[in-house]
Amino acid sequence: MITRMSHATIFVLDQESAYDFYVNKLGFKVHTDAEMGPGMRWLTVSPPDQPDLEIILMSTVPSPMMDEDTCNAIRKMIQDGKLGAGVFETPNIRETYQDLVTKGVTFVKEPTEEFYGTEALMKDDSGNWFSVCERKEH
Repeated sequence: MITRMSHATIFVLDQESAYDFYVNKLGFKVHTDAEMGPGMRWLTVSPPDQPDLEIILMSTVPSPMMDEDTCNAIRKMIQDGKLGAGVFETPNIRETYQDLVTKGVTFVKEPTEEFYGTEALMKDDSGNWFSVCERKEH
């Protein structure tokens, strides 16, 4: 039986830039940063309160896993804003929003009340978009 998810992938245009964004702007912790052969880097980060979830910051350069055409298609989807990578939760969306704006994070939607809570939409340094949400208490 499957009991939990341990890793999730976010495709990024540049791993070094993504490292800076996720660690220095979002405050995530580096879990693993290791070379895996020529031109391959295994880079994972974790939200500070969720260390058992590793987010793989996956390069979009050709590798044994992806050919050039596949990489080009993924890069185009990222650059066109077609990849929504997920939802990040916060206990205080307005405070988090102000902090991230100050750090230079791009938001495409300011905090807005929704039926499930208060949500803002941000983009990472590659162009992936995320919901940042403070859940409504039930």
